[in-house]
Amino acid sequence: MARLQRSKSSSVSLESLHHPVVFVVDMINGFAREGALADPAILQAAAPIRKLIEESQAPVWFIRDSHTPDAAEFQSFPVHSLEGSEESMVIDELKDLETASHTLYKNCISAAASPQFASMLESLPEEGADLIVTGCCTDLCVLQLALPLQSWINQTNRKNMRVIVPEDCVETYHIPDVHDAAKWNETALAMMAANGILIAGSVEKE
Repeated sequence: MARLQRSKSSSVSLESLHHPVVFVVDMINGFAREGALADPAILQAAAPIRKLIEESQAPVWFIRDSHTPDAAEFQSFPVHSLEGSEESMVIDELKDLETASHTLYKNCISAAASPQFASMLESLPEEGADLIVTGCCTDLCVLQLALPLQSWINQTNRKNMRVIVPEDCVETYHIPDVHDAAKWNETALAMMAANGILIAGSVEKE
């Protein structure tokens, strides 16, 4: 579960979901096991994400950092998750699920900037869906997927769709005196809630 300074939000029942689609953002070695931005605590989100995917039997999109060596993002962040590197690969705990899923690659924080984003939107069920965003980092790549998805829903008047972020399925990295995980988890979740995104403690069977 995301490191928080409060009790977690209420859960959403699995049975209440409408054509769910699960997005797994940057659950890769470069944030969990090795590299400048890795924090092993991010691995705590892996089991709840796996449980959600297996119990919902939902279509899944894995979204992965795959940076070019000269990525503009490296002006603001340390070099990480270069395309084709071990850092850019999905963690072992979820790797087998990627083979039956879709994968979107990105060279920046936001998946919405990827050339694949439009085709990803076109793949969503026409009859509406619950879009469940999981992974890391809560305040960066998760935030910058959830907000564009909610904006797209609002712009296109898709009242039969929701964006849901389960707290036990997201996490961010912690670097003392640089990036406080509890603070940034709280801030990001509050920002998403203020924009109409449903923040749930978890998604559970009734």
